Amino acid sequence: MEFELAHAIEILRRTPVTLNSLLRDLPEPWIVANEGAETWSPYDVLGHLIQGEETDWIARAKLILEHGETKTFEPFDRLAMFEKSKRKSLTELLDTFAELRADNLRELQALKITPDMLDKRGRHPEFGVVTLKQLLATWVVHDLGHLRQIARAMSKQYRDAVGPWKAYLSILEE
Repeated sequence: MEFELAHAIEILRRTPVTLNSLLRDLPEPWIVANEGAETWSPYDVLGHLIQGEETDWIARAKLILEHGETKTFEPFDRLAMFEKSKRKSLTELLDTFAELRADNLRELQALKITPDMLDKRGRHPEFGVVTLKQLLATWVVHDLGHLRQIARAMSKQYRDAVGPWKAYLSILEE
């Protein structure tokens, strides 16, 4: 499938709604459970998504459009959520994420990105030259990957409870 900004926005718009539907008002064990050492719980993932909304996607898109390759992106702190989300309720995180995402999508649409603009290039601190199209496609896949991660972490809480059906539940083996 070729990248289309309108299609990408449709996925990005749905992520907060999907997370809200899946996580809001669940008992705490579902929210804080992870897959083991050095893995993230749904709570952690939500904090990470908020960090991206605050510091990554739109900031980098603007940097590409305004400065091209002349300015390198600030490195993204993938683990900042562990400190920033501390003592916040899941409801607060869900609401914050939904608000930030709505603001960022409005800002993205205000940029009036044309097909030619998608080929504008920026500089990533690790990957070097990247395009706006790649950045925006990554935003979508990043969301989808974290939705999968949340579903996987939650599924593994019932790994033993499913008994012999485990043989048919590939998510438990990921």
